[in-house]
Amino acid sequence: MLEDVKEALKGVGVQGITVSEAQGYGHQGGKTEIFRGSEYALDFVPKVRLDVLVPDDQLDTVFGVIADAARTGKIGDGKIWATPVTKVMRVRTGEVGADAI
Repeated sequence: MLEDVKEALKGVGVQGITVSEAQGYGHQGGKTEIFRGSEYALDFVPKVRLDVLVPDDQLDTVFGVIADAARTGKIGDGKIWATPVTKVMRVRTGEVGADAI
């Protein structure tokens, strides 16, 4: 699924993403596992987090592309949210703003 999302984002011109392993829980809750005959509740489940930086005018397109590529219809498909970014700089070149994206 991650590869599908990556390819879909490339298809709409997204030039890069950051992928992080994360832990959390949502509607699916945690899970239980048995270790040495005892049952243990694991409150957090492994997740993948994508950070994608795009200009405001691409936001709706990127939301749609991620949702379409990641949707299975099952609990745990994830969430997509937008966080305002007030300034961006590409350290290597010193470019700022949209040029740095």
